[in-house]
Amino acid sequence: MNTLTIDIRKAEPRDAEAIAEVHLDAWRGAYSGIIPHKALTAMINRRGARWWAHAIRRAATVLVIEIGGTIAGYATIGRNRARELRQEGEIYELYLRPEYQGVGLGSRLFTAARCALADHGLKGMVVWALEENQNALGFYAGAGGRDVAEGVEIFEQKALKKVAFVWE
Repeated sequence: MNTLTIDIRKAEPRDAEAIAEVHLDAWRGAYSGIIPHKALTAMINRRGARWWAHAIRRAATVLVIEIGGTIAGYATIGRNRARELRQEGEIYELYLRPEYQGVGLGSRLFTAARCALADHGLKGMVVWALEENQNALGFYAGAGGRDVAEGVEIFEQKALKKVAFVWE
């Protein structure tokens, strides 16, 4: 019998290639048919291994969830960017490769991200999700988030609503 370890840790520059692969797989899975193809492809292509290595080296906080040595997902966190919301922390992104979704790993990464924000002294947290991304809406509502605000993102002249979930 083999035992796989599950580790959640701060990303290192050596993780950049794997995070770029997770980003590509997760974004295609989450946003194909929602974000126009050309815009989605451009967004994915901008975030290759060099982009992630640079993000990890600068002040960005990137967490990874690793299963038996394989990066299965990532989260990026920091200060809340929406001044109209009083929560101090924000999870900017939380993504898993599609084959790792639905087995509780997202919840573990989410909890670790929340704890990391609290460890940085940030009170409360916000997460934004596109309204058409039903999986994300269900995940954040199931994690106890309150839907408190809406916004709009524009992709190739297509306006998509986004929803803010908050935790105190």
